[in-house]
Amino acid sequence: MRAENSATAQTSIAVHGVSSVSGTPGSPSADVRDSGRPDPRAGTLMAALGVVAFSLTFPATAWGLEGFGPWSLVAVRSVLAAVVAGGCLLTLRVPPPGRRHWAGLAVVAAGVVLGFPVLTTLALETSTTAHAAVVVGLLPLTTALFSALRVGTRPSRTFWAAASAGAAVVIAFTVRQSGGALSSADAYLFGALLVCAAGYTEGGRLARVMPGWQVIGWALVLCLPLTVPVAAIALSYEPVELTAHSVTGLLWVAFGSQFLGLVVWYRGMAAIGIPKASQLQLAQPLLTLVWSVLLLGEHLTPAAPLTAAAVLVCIAVTQRARG
Repeated sequence: MRAENSATAQTSIAVHGVSSVSGTPGSPSADVRDSGRPDPRAGTLMAALGVVAFSLTFPATAWGLEGFGPWSLVAVRSVLAAVVAGGCLLTLRVPPPGRRHWAGLAVVAAGVVLGFPVLTTLALETSTTAHAAVVVGLLPLTTALFSALRVGTRPSRTFWAAASAGAAVVIAFTVRQSGGALSSADAYLFGALLVCAAGYTEGGRLARVMPGWQVIGWALVLCLPLTVPVAAIALSYEPVELTAHSVTGLLWVAFGSQFLGLVVWYRGMAAIGIPKASQLQLAQPLLTLVWSVLLLGEHLTPAAPLTAAAVLVCIAVTQRARG
């Protein structure tokens, strides 16, 4: 992945709040070996951990909606995550990013802090988690396309073929799993797909010049002037029922999906590149469906193991392909 000149001016960037690396063009700030080169294995592991965290988002959101209204759930999750992120930034005395980075952080905030949570939460009011997994089935390919347009990455034809095949397999399975019917929630889901891909791409680009946790941390803090009043208004109008499910769901989407998952996800993107990291998300819908069975009592078809095997093959090809 080629970072843009505006994001690669030479400067000293803090890594994990205690060390620094030179922000020379193209040098990642996390998941690097002592030689300064990205560690693909560590990057793949970080991205994979992010996928596992994201795979629990839809079931956790379904739990959260048992006790919170959609606007309350989205706003409160963002505020809680921002409090943790802001606390980390203050404790480690991390200086604010340079002015040239704030536009990119605004895209991350609009895409992954606000847009995706709002649209998917509204969709899950009327859609099952199995059906909502369709959007995740398209997200890896869409993120790779955004990366090619925004950052200028040029994966090989083998990569694009495997990515397209993986997306087709996941979409076919999830649509079949949901009965093949389109719902009124699809407009929300496809909108979420676009804004999330943009947020992932911009966050992956920024993670080349600052630690991934700072990318999502500053994006969350940037949203506080909006999320705090929205949370206060929503909580006053929408009924709240504190149950084990609703509280657990809220805490996971706030800390697991909104903060920790994005921290390791952006670190992985910085190390192995946006296209390759995005293709690991081909496994996310299948993991989501497994969690839906275990946590929500939904049912899988016998085609699940075959689909999982096909997806793993596609992932293996994309990780080995040039790009």
